[in-house]
Amino acid sequence: MKKLVFNIKDSGKRRIKTEFPRELKKLENIWIPMSDGAKLAAHIWLPVDAEVNPVPAILEYLPYRKNDFTAIRDSVRHPYFAGHGYASIRVDIRGAGDSDGILLDEYLKQEQDDALDVLSWIARQPWSTGGVGMIGKSWGGFNGLQVAARNHPALKTIITLCSTDDRYADDVHYRGGNLLASDMLWWASTMFAYNARPQDPAVVGDSWRENWLDRLENTPPFVEEWVRHQRRDEYWKHGSICEDYSDIQIPVFAVGGWQDGYTDSIFRLLEYLPKESKGLIGPWAHEYPEVATPEPAIGFLQEALRWYDHWLKGIDTGIMDEPKLISYIQESERPAVTYEERPGKWVADPSWPSPYVNSENWYPAKGSISKEVPQGDDILVPSVQEHGLYYGVFCPFGQPGDLPADQRLENGKAVVFTSAPLTEKLELLGHPIFHAELAANQEDALITVRLMDKAPTGESTLISYGMLNLTHRNSHEHPEKLEPGRKYKVEVKLDSLGQEIPAGHQLEIAVSPTYWPSAWPSPKPVDLTLYFGEATFMELPVRTPHEEDQDWGHFDAPETAQVMEREILRKEERTREISYNPIEGVWTIADFSDEGERRLPSNGIRHGSKNKNTWSIKENDPLSAYNRCEWELTLGRDDWNITLETDSEMWSDETKFYLVNKLTAYEGEKKVFHKTWKAGIDRDHV
Repeated sequence: MKKLVFNIKDSGKRRIKTEFPRELKKLENIWIPMSDGAKLAAHIWLPVDAEVNPVPAILEYLPYRKNDFTAIRDSVRHPYFAGHGYASIRVDIRGAGDSDGILLDEYLKQEQDDALDVLSWIARQPWSTGGVGMIGKSWGGFNGLQVAARNHPALKTIITLCSTDDRYADDVHYRGGNLLASDMLWWASTMFAYNARPQDPAVVGDSWRENWLDRLENTPPFVEEWVRHQRRDEYWKHGSICEDYSDIQIPVFAVGGWQDGYTDSIFRLLEYLPKESKGLIGPWAHEYPEVATPEPAIGFLQEALRWYDHWLKGIDTGIMDEPKLISYIQESERPAVTYEERPGKWVADPSWPSPYVNSENWYPAKGSISKEVPQGDDILVPSVQEHGLYYGVFCPFGQPGDLPADQRLENGKAVVFTSAPLTEKLELLGHPIFHAELAANQEDALITVRLMDKAPTGESTLISYGMLNLTHRNSHEHPEKLEPGRKYKVEVKLDSLGQEIPAGHQLEIAVSPTYWPSAWPSPKPVDLTLYFGEATFMELPVRTPHEEDQDWGHFDAPETAQVMEREILRKEERTREISYNPIEGVWTIADFSDEGERRLPSNGIRHGSKNKNTWSIKENDPLSAYNRCEWELTLGRDDWNITLETDSEMWSDETKFYLVNKLTAYEGEKKVFHKTWKAGIDRDHV
């Protein structure tokens, strides 16, 4: 997930730095030559005396347009690094912003090859010591890992935030072998609109129009390729560094938050990457920790400097004396779709897996959960197609309404097991795993498992969930149809968590064969039979508090450079509504996000966007599932105005997925482009 929401709060808790140890300058629209003759566009912030006293470099490498769309967020971070003695470099990847070419898909080999050329170019500059670190959130975090695996000699370390090592199992496309209906089309539609934006004529000159028309005609809707690859094949293995962790031989600082959609990868990275690697997990959404919500935000830029100073300047900052993983255990909170703050505590683990975390098994029986193994019995788990509407969004960005609502709204649509009130608190850190013995009445089926904290007053807070396409029970690469009625033993790995459950609260586990719109429904309604006994249990990662926990997590207050001047032309707005038509039996989620419109006085650019997403489904009819995503983007100056409109739709029958993508472009009031892409793609065990 890589949506751009700049969510910096003007808070007394955040310090704005206007003076730095090194005086700095900004070099705008620098061209970096590629080995094939193409050019990538960059901004560079560096100390004014860097050619006399060369500095290491920090590279951020993104498709999100340095001149406008990320200009505000870049202004608080890159000058900060430069003022502390680094060349901080922001590059638009090929096909994005002012850079040459067309962006044909995510994370292509070409993107990595270009990054190697960028690294070589940086190492040759007179202001460079030759040592480079990379930093990036989401897309930039992904490609930081991928480029690290290519072992360029100039790249000494990376900081990766909100990213993944596994492009198939742990991104916006598929989860647990299920097509992620909440995000696959939405993210593809986002890039469909983003990729259609032109170069800046003030930078590239009259050639912008020819390049723009080329991008409009030849940039594909990514979703078609993503849906063509419904299993873990070579397409997804490319760029997934989990295929061979040993490819990365430099230290990695992996950072994320419990509200983010990508936190699971941090645990794998710490387990398998070089021993010098470290992890940090806070309560945050998909954002940099110095500006993230919910609080507590931290002085992350100071932590980044400590990391880079150690690995790029050889300064002993003490960061390597600290524990492998510092994470935030959240206190219990009643359910809310938005949190401004999450009370909790920082804890430290010397390694991962941690010696302080052990498994504790809880066994469901009819209506209950306990640590006692029940006598053999079973229960029917029927399909309710509208189960899952109150989950919130897969990857929250800190916008209002992103989080799960009170799960009592969901629990009547699933089979729920509830423990007795806890006699002492539980602290959980890591992945819950649901082990199940089950059977299905169809050859294609899925299972969803939710884990909840039920308060004495009845509210039910979702703390983790997991999904598994049961045809992927043995392999995401080689799925196998189910034999209806046959018993299978499966494991469902739930999302990682750091959570306290107080004494007096109850654990709840909910099981269902549906979870719309997170999982695209199975072709036919499914009934599962869950068998109780030794083979069916929830394995919880229980952490024992340690006396040294109190020594860590004492971060400085958030600190940034001064945010650049900007003029707000239209304010942000977010609405998210769930509705029900009882006559038709149709449930609908309507999610609208107006990300506002801004003008940047520094270059005169005006940019804005609006996004409307709709998911609907009819009771008892999995083939009624429907998703539509619409975008409107504006970009321009007083004498140059671009409007882009996209409309993307997805639905299915028993054998195929259907996709329709439309793109319309205007220059001023004149329509200059319109095209429709249509595809029907066979379902492959999904």
